[in-house]
Amino acid sequence: MENFKVAFIGSGNIASSMIGGLIANGVEPQQLVAADSDSTQQQLIAEKYGIRVFDVNYDAAKDADVIVFAVKPGQMQKVVQEVSENINIKNKLILSVAAGIKLQSIENWLGQPSSVIRVMPNMPALIQAGASALYANTLVEEKQKNTAETIMRSVGTAIWLNSEDQLDTVTALSGSGPAYFFYFMELIESRAIEMGLDKEDAHLLTIETALGAAKMALLSSSNLKTLREQVTSPGGTTEEALNIFIKGKLDRLINSAMDAAKKRSIELSKSFKD
Repeated sequence: MENFKVAFIGSGNIASSMIGGLIANGVEPQQLVAADSDSTQQQLIAEKYGIRVFDVNYDAAKDADVIVFAVKPGQMQKVVQEVSENINIKNKLILSVAAGIKLQSIENWLGQPSSVIRVMPNMPALIQAGASALYANTLVEEKQKNTAETIMRSVGTAIWLNSEDQLDTVTALSGSGPAYFFYFMELIESRAIEMGLDKEDAHLLTIETALGAAKMALLSSSNLKTLREQVTSPGGTTEEALNIFIKGKLDRLINSAMDAAKKRSIELSKSFKD
C-alpha cells in the first residue's frame, strides 16, 4: 500500500472498520481520506483516525488511487454518477461494498471503462475479524487485485470468487451468517438460564464455547464432520443432543434458511436499475 491513496465515500461502520484496519496494519493516516454528508460523522472519523474528511464526495476522491464506495445501496447510483461526472476516474480502482449492486450497474453509472471490484464484507470486519469475498471485472489488473486484497485483509480474511453470481451465496453464508450464530447462541444461553445457570455465567460459557469451537475448526487439519464426531461419544450426552437435532431435521431448516437468504439477495440485485 506504499504511496497509495484510498478515498472512502461514506464513513459508516464498514468504512470505519476498514480505515482502522489499514492504519493498524501500517498504512499512514495521510494516505486515507473519507467523505460523509453528516458533519457529526465527519468529526468522529477525523478525530478517531486522524484523517481528512470531506463533505463533498468528489473532493475526497479526486486524488485517490482507490475509491471505496461504502454508501447504502439505494444511494449508490447518485453517488457513483456524481463522482464520475466531476473527476477523472481513469486508472483509479473502484471498490464497492454495497450489497446487491452488480458490476454492470456500477460500470454503467461510471460512464466509462473502469477497474471495478465488488466486495461482500460482513459484520465482524468491525473488529478486524471479518470474512470478505471479492469479484473483479475484466479490466482489473493483478496489481490492483493485490491492492484490494490488502485492503480487505486489513479487516480479516479475504477470498476471490470465480463468478459474480457466487456473491449471492456468500451473502447467504458469511454476509448473513453472523446472525445465524448469534441466534443459536442466544437460544442455548436462554435455555441454560432456564435450566438454572446464572445469567452472566451462561453468557460467558456460551461465548467461550462458540469461540473455542471456531478456533478448533480454524486450527485443526480435520474437517468439521470429524471434529463433531470427536466430541460425540457413543451413548453420551452430546450424541443424545445431536439426535434431537437430527430428528428435528435441523439440516433441512438450515438449507431452507440459506436458500431463502440467497434468493432474497438475488431479488434485491434485480431491484436496482442499470
